[in-house]
Amino acid sequence: MQGTVGELGEFGLIRELTARLPLTPAVELGPGDDAAVVTAPDGRVVATTDVLIEGRHFRRDWSTAYDVGRKSAAQNLADIAAMGAVPTAILLGLVAPADLPTTWATELMDGLRDECQVAGAAVVGGDVVRGDTITLAITALGDLQGRAPVVRSGAQVGDVVAVTGWLGWSAAGLTVLSRGFRSPRAFVEAHRRPEPPYHAGPAASELGATAMIDVSDGLVADLGHVAKASGVDIDLRAADFDVPAQMADIGQAVGVDPLVWVLSGGEDHAIVATFPNSVQLPARWRVVGRVVRTAGKARGGQVTVDGAPWDRVGGWDHFAAE
Repeated sequence: MQGTVGELGEFGLIRELTARLPLTPAVELGPGDDAAVVTAPDGRVVATTDVLIEGRHFRRDWSTAYDVGRKSAAQNLADIAAMGAVPTAILLGLVAPADLPTTWATELMDGLRDECQVAGAAVVGGDVVRGDTITLAITALGDLQGRAPVVRSGAQVGDVVAVTGWLGWSAAGLTVLSRGFRSPRAFVEAHRRPEPPYHAGPAASELGATAMIDVSDGLVADLGHVAKASGVDIDLRAADFDVPAQMADIGQAVGVDPLVWVLSGGEDHAIVATFPNSVQLPARWRVVGRVVRTAGKARGGQVTVDGAPWDRVGGWDHFAAE
């Protein structure tokens, strides 16, 4: 489609975007009314939201609109899965300048739609408004299907720490892109379009996970949230992490220890959980550490690697000094 969103107009843009959207059995009423209707058989709705701004969360010279759609959906749907819930729906708030090509907006919606289909969810509505900077506000919903939510505060001393999904791939890809390269492609694509293991969240709940979180800010940083909320410490074993040979090659080329990407790199949206030591974990889960007692009179929150503090913690604070 040619032209800009300004030429198409608000309601023309809405028609173009919503026409691309299939529904799922969980959606009783999709886009087109004052609000959507999504079933909640459990009687509870899991909800999360994120805001993404061009130049801070994505760059159009690094990622296509389709990539941005896939990634923005993935990071929200992963939060739903990390609660032990099944994703059901997404709503999109889109701020766009009038001169934005219409094709960018429709490709963005295609990316959102396709990532939702991977997770079994649907885009059910939203809003569009004119603004100077492309901004996405994503709200995701999910269904616990009768299970208790798996929160950050349930880790117990003696639990094992296990992870499923990719670690460090997105950070390695970002490093490659920031140096002006576009390969190795697998790592660049991991940054553009993360692949969260959506199925693993509800499955972990069924297995008896005591605490769970998705890896958005880096494994050590995110496990720090779990440790602090649970009043425990966590110790990781460096030898238990898999560093692919190609990642090691990238690290050597740019002078970065690839373990830094694995432990501190974010945006892979792997799932990490704590489980009682007696749980027999499927092969997809890799045990990488243990929950331990807090040192001295501390209230917990420390994450160590091989018993020593990890001083290269990732994480992100939007209001920290730049």
